[in-house]
Amino acid sequence: MVEKPKIQDSKANMLLPEKHRLVAGIFASKEAADAAMKKIKDLRPRLQKVNASNILVLAKDNKGKVEINIIDIDSTSGTNSISLVERVAADVNTISGKPVGIPTESNVQATHLGYALNPGTVAIGLFVGLQYAGKIEDSIREIGAQVLTSDDLKRIGAGLGAAEGTNDLAVKAAAVPQSALQAAPSVFDWQAEYAYSLGLQAFIYGFPYIYNALTRYKWTNIPQDPKRIPYAPVSHFWHASELIDATYRDGGCPNNDTLYSVAWVDLGKEPVILTVPDISEERYWTFELVTFTSDNFAYVGRRVGSRAGNYALIGPGWHGNLPEDVTVVTPSSPTPWILILGRTLVDGVDDLPAVHALQTQYKLTPLSFWGKPDIQLPESRDVYKPAIALAGTEDPLGAWKTLNSMLLENPPAAHHEVLLKQFATIGVGPGLDVEQQPEVVKNALKRVLSIGIPLLRQQFMSGVWAKFVNGWRYPPVNIGRFGDEFLLRAADQSLVGITANDPVEAVYLVNLTDSSGEPLTGVHKYEVTFPKGYEPPVDAFWSMTVYGTDYNFIPNRINRYSIGDRTRGVKKNADGGITFYFQNEPPGSEKESNWLPTGSEAWFTILRMYIPHPAVINAEWKCPPITKVD
Repeated sequence: MVEKPKIQDSKANMLLPEKHRLVAGIFASKEAADAAMKKIKDLRPRLQKVNASNILVLAKDNKGKVEINIIDIDSTSGTNSISLVERVAADVNTISGKPVGIPTESNVQATHLGYALNPGTVAIGLFVGLQYAGKIEDSIREIGAQVLTSDDLKRIGAGLGAAEGTNDLAVKAAAVPQSALQAAPSVFDWQAEYAYSLGLQAFIYGFPYIYNALTRYKWTNIPQDPKRIPYAPVSHFWHASELIDATYRDGGCPNNDTLYSVAWVDLGKEPVILTVPDISEERYWTFELVTFTSDNFAYVGRRVGSRAGNYALIGPGWHGNLPEDVTVVTPSSPTPWILILGRTLVDGVDDLPAVHALQTQYKLTPLSFWGKPDIQLPESRDVYKPAIALAGTEDPLGAWKTLNSMLLENPPAAHHEVLLKQFATIGVGPGLDVEQQPEVVKNALKRVLSIGIPLLRQQFMSGVWAKFVNGWRYPPVNIGRFGDEFLLRAADQSLVGITANDPVEAVYLVNLTDSSGEPLTGVHKYEVTFPKGYEPPVDAFWSMTVYGTDYNFIPNRINRYSIGDRTRGVKKNADGGITFYFQNEPPGSEKESNWLPTGSEAWFTILRMYIPHPAVINAEWKCPPITKVD
C-alpha cells in the first residue's frame, strides 16, 4: 500500500499498535489492592498464553499517596522500574492532560494515578496486545478520563470497597455508588463531560476529513522519494515505478502485486477527464475513485468493462456540456475533492517496462484544458495546510481547526444537518472557530484527541463487525462505502487503509491466529492447504502476503513477500491440492517453492482476492485454516 502519514497523538505514540496500554485500578485499602494483585499473579499462566504484556500497574492508597506497583507477568517476582513508570506516566499525562511527577528512587510513588471512567465506574485492567484484548473479558477499559488524586480517593471512600466486587477487579469493573459521587462533586463537571462525549462523536464523524487533509497536503506539497511515496501536484498522477519490498518501512500493509498510480483531484470548479490507453484483457487494472470522506463513489477499470478512452469525473453541482469523445463516470462525486488510486498488475520484474509504458499514457486533464495542444497544466497548487504536527505546527486544537476547514471545503451530506447542529454547540462545524469556545470545552476537545485514534484502532482490531471463518477475518459486505456508519468509516476505511476497495473489486482476508486460536509467531512452523479445486475463486488474481506487527514486509534471504496463483514454480501435492509453508527457516529444497518466510517474531497474513466470486464476498467460500505443524 502507498505510504500513509503518521499522526503524533501522545508521548507514548498511541497511534501505533503498541503492546503496552495503561489501565489502572483504584482501591480503598491496601488489603483490597493486595487481593487483586494476588488474583493477577494467579492469572499469570493465562496471561502468558495470550501474549499479555509483562507490565501491570495497580494503584493503592498508602498513607495519602497512590503507590505504583509493577508486576512482571513473564517472571515470578514483581519489580519497581523507573523506566516502566515513565511510560505509565506518559500515558496518564496524555489521557488526563495533567503532569505526573517521576520520582528517582526505586520505591516508586506518584500522587496522580487512576481513572474515573464515565462517572460512576472505576476499573482495574491489564496491558494486553490489542489483537488479544478480547480474550481477557472486560479487562481493557481505555476510555478518556479525569485523573483522581489521593484526596479524590478519600472523598469516594467506601464506594470502592470489597463489597463492590474488589475481588473481581482483576478482570471486571467495580461500580461506584451514586452517593459516593455526590460526596465528590469535584470529580464531575457536566460541561466537560458533555463536550467530551459529543466531541468524541464529532471526532469519529470527522476523522476521514482530518486524515485526508494530512494525506493530501503531504502527497501534493512535501517532496518524497519519487519511486516509492506519492508526490505530485493537484490533478497530476504520481506513478510507482517499482514493486514494494522490505526496504519500504512506512507501514500500510502494501501489496506486492501491482504498481500504484495516485492523484488528488479538485472537481470543485470543473470536471477532470481521465484518459486510459488500450490495455490487454488479461491484465488486471483499476482506478478506484474515492470521496474526501473515504467512501468510494465509482470505478474505472477492467471489472466494470472500461476500455481505452476518456472518462469525465464530475463534482457536486456541476452542469455543462462535455466533448463527444468523453464518457461520463456515474455517479458523480458528492465531494469536490477526490482521491484516485490506480492499480496495474505486474507479472514479475520482467513485466515492469510494459506497465511503465501504460502509466505514461494515464492522463488527467481539466475540462478547460481539453483539446488544447501543447498546453502544460499548472505544476503547483496551494492546498490547505493542516494545523497539526505533520504540517509543522504544534497546535493542540489543530485537528479540530483542520476538521472545520475541511467541512467547509467539502460540505457534509444534507441529511447530516441535525448532527452538525449538535457538533456546532462545541465549536465543531463548517468554518467554525473552535478557539471561541470556553476553556472547559477546549480542554475536553483536547482530551478527545488523546483517546480518539487508540479508540479507532482498537475498534478495528476487535473485529466486532467482521465475520471470522477458520481464523480468517471476512470484512463487512459494505466496506468501501460505509457511508453513515461513521465508526466503521473512520476505523476500518480511513485509519487503516485511507480507503478500502468495494468487495466486488477486491476482498482482503486478515489472519492473526492458527487453527487453535493461538497467535502466529516465527517460533513455530505452519501450513495452509487448498484442496484440489478449492483455490480462492477469482476472476483476476489472488495472493497471500506476510507482514510484521509494524505492517511492513518481513526481510528474508529469498526476497519473497507474497505467494499466489501467479507465483512461478509453485508445486502441487500428489492429490492436486496446494500446500503453502509459513515459517522462519527454509522448509527444505522440495518445499521451498511454496515457502513464504515469516521472520522469527510475531506476524500475520493477508489473502487478497481481486474480482472475487460472490461466494467469497458472502463468506460461503471458507478459506482453510492455518495449521501449526511443530
